[in-house]
Amino acid sequence: MISQHVLKSIDAASKVIGKTWPLYSFVTSNPLSGYEKLSFPEAVEYAKAHLNAHVFPKTHVYREAFANGEIDVQVLEGLLKENGYSETPEVYLRKMNASDGRGEKNENHALDRIMVKWLSSFLDEGLAEWQMPGKEKGFYKAWRALAVYDDELGVNMSSEIPKNSSEVLSNVLSEYPEQEYTKICTYHLAALPGWTGYINYRREADSLWQREYPISLEDYLGVRLWIARKINAQIVPKINAARREGDMAKLQYIWLQAWEKSWQNTFVKTLGKASLKSDFSTNGATFSDAQLVFCIDTRSEAIRRHVEAKGNYETFGYAGFFGIAMDYANPNDGTVRKSCPPIVASAYTVSESPQSGKKEDVSVYERKNEIRKFGQYFLKRMKNMLPSAFGFVEGSGFYYGLSLLARTFTPGALYRVKAKNTSSYESLHEPEINAAKVQEDAVSGISLDEKVAIVKSAFDLTGWKKFAPLVLFVGHGSHSANNAFGSSLDCGACAATPGRHNARMFAKLANLQEVRMVLADKYNLRIPADTVFIGAEHNTTTDEIEVFDSEVPDSHRERLQKVKLHLANAQQTATRERLGEGHNGVTLAQGKANNWSETRPEWGLAKNAGFIVAPRALTKNENLDGHCFLHSYNWEMDVEGKALEGIMQGPMVVTQWINNHYYFSTVDNDKFGGGSKITHNITGKFGVVQGNGGDLKIGLPLQSVNRCDDGMYHRPLRLSVLIQAPLDRVADILSRNENLKALLDNEWIYLMVMDPKQKNNIKQYRKNMEWLIISGEGMDGKIHSKTFKVETVNEGVG
Repeated sequence: MISQHVLKSIDAASKVIGKTWPLYSFVTSNPLSGYEKLSFPEAVEYAKAHLNAHVFPKTHVYREAFANGEIDVQVLEGLLKENGYSETPEVYLRKMNASDGRGEKNENHALDRIMVKWLSSFLDEGLAEWQMPGKEKGFYKAWRALAVYDDELGVNMSSEIPKNSSEVLSNVLSEYPEQEYTKICTYHLAALPGWTGYINYRREADSLWQREYPISLEDYLGVRLWIARKINAQIVPKINAARREGDMAKLQYIWLQAWEKSWQNTFVKTLGKASLKSDFSTNGATFSDAQLVFCIDTRSEAIRRHVEAKGNYETFGYAGFFGIAMDYANPNDGTVRKSCPPIVASAYTVSESPQSGKKEDVSVYERKNEIRKFGQYFLKRMKNMLPSAFGFVEGSGFYYGLSLLARTFTPGALYRVKAKNTSSYESLHEPEINAAKVQEDAVSGISLDEKVAIVKSAFDLTGWKKFAPLVLFVGHGSHSANNAFGSSLDCGACAATPGRHNARMFAKLANLQEVRMVLADKYNLRIPADTVFIGAEHNTTTDEIEVFDSEVPDSHRERLQKVKLHLANAQQTATRERLGEGHNGVTLAQGKANNWSETRPEWGLAKNAGFIVAPRALTKNENLDGHCFLHSYNWEMDVEGKALEGIMQGPMVVTQWINNHYYFSTVDNDKFGGGSKITHNITGKFGVVQGNGGDLKIGLPLQSVNRCDDGMYHRPLRLSVLIQAPLDRVADILSRNENLKALLDNEWIYLMVMDPKQKNNIKQYRKNMEWLIISGEGMDGKIHSKTFKVETVNEGVG
């Protein structure tokens, strides 16, 4: 039986690794989430020491930002002087450049290679034709039964190996003092953070694969420590030189702070000016031809501007799962995927069924789909089965050659054909909630109260005032070919799946007459009888907005046709802005979406640096260049502050995860990112390795954050949040949510508040509930040192 001290040591050690999300649901998350209770400098120092990783931008990145004017020289010199550095920035660039080396050699390469061999075999999720025997017994027991066949281990019989991992851990660790246990466990978990992070994911997600073929960190350590002792590998870590590089780390952090402060100064100046010319009194109250709700995703910022420019349209920002805590069951293949934020427990399973009157059309579609699926299955078997593989390659080479030529030279045309063939599905099916998963005996359907709550929450959080005849809830998804990390480009709020299913489900609920009656009678929220809600999807690769309009009444067809025309025009101008004015933007975007050799079909959320929680009036006339998440919010309608608290607890935390995922993937793409797409190999259907082995990649590919191998595209800056709301309301929320306050005090997030009760002056949060005035009427544009505390008044939020 494993001792409690060993279990506690393993738990403490597991904090150094995050979760490695599978390729089919690649959720962006902070790889150092286990250390958010530490300050940012402390957390990255810990990661640097244990992972042998870069944790700040490399010197050439700082140099480029400094040369481009992105790091203000006055801000930088001021911070250097504050910290006792008196020489010029160029002197410190040279000093930092000398310390940019990788670090120490991996002394346990042989041990890592053996572990990767066994982990990749055991964790395989159907890619291999021949599965590892005995997987149902669990990782340790399956390995123990087969270890005798591994010539590298030199095991004569299984009886040489203890029967369970607890015995191994007790035997090995007993040779060392108890205070060394956590250090040893940390060292061996951090050796392969990608693989151990995936064990973390499987264990916490309680996936079907985990239930059928269990693996734990205890079993991993049991196997690893037994092999380590067998092959005389290092068990206790050496002192890492990274711990002795304190001065360089301090300098690098000062440069990072200077870069962030320089960006914030521009950000605050832009929004400060915008607040002076914005008419907040009419926000959401004017009559529009149509209203469109987009995800808060940074890629929505540009398309919203272009849609608004095409007609009398009003847009809102709302987390793209649209408040429906659901899983989506694909009726085509039976797979069930989470379609809400990872921090939200799924309450419903949503699927689709044929619309009444279209069952014959659906039958034809499904027969074609079955033929297509069988063809795919047959080709996969032919390629993967050993007896047929060589003959298949010889016989099919000519046809694959033609396909390759078409995908290389006419990818856009192929994309348009494929899109036309697949878009018919939504016209034949309608979404339905099959079951609530709250109880074990799943209750069919969803109660009226829950339907009302979902719809009401959307309008509460976005500060809605009036309804147009057409209201489009626009989810988003991406399209790319030959892209292992394709799901990282889908909706993060939907757990890296497309948001179309949530959008269609929300529209269905909001159109229900019984839902509208309760909203009117109980909450005085009156949706006009002629308002129709419609689901849609924004393709972030091509900027096309597909409208799922099969259930729209004839009375609204003419209005909708006009909206569709304007959306097509918005696609033209948005793609030209994104890809260059000299191109036919749509054609180029479609080609990138379907080009098998395209390393950057789109940029995802690269460049994210800010999160704005405010009415659209504040940002409507500003081009924020894709830097900001935009969440609609009206402080006057949120009397008790409940909506703002929900935004801060949910979207603000999730955007911080996204921001840190991009930060760490940028500063060390080898350790925290995905490496180059060019040499990726998929393993087990769930992950990629670089070349023919090594650690599982945990983050974004190099091509998702860099414009070239060494040229930056994403700026690695921590998230700056700006909320337009009374300062005492924000302070009150922080005083009651220690987790949010800790994120701010530990410098994982910067927070600024634009106070509408104080002429929209902007204050920035300091540590321990202190605030600094940084912008507003009478300010001279410089940072002033006046800080103050806010007396919090509970506004009735419970």
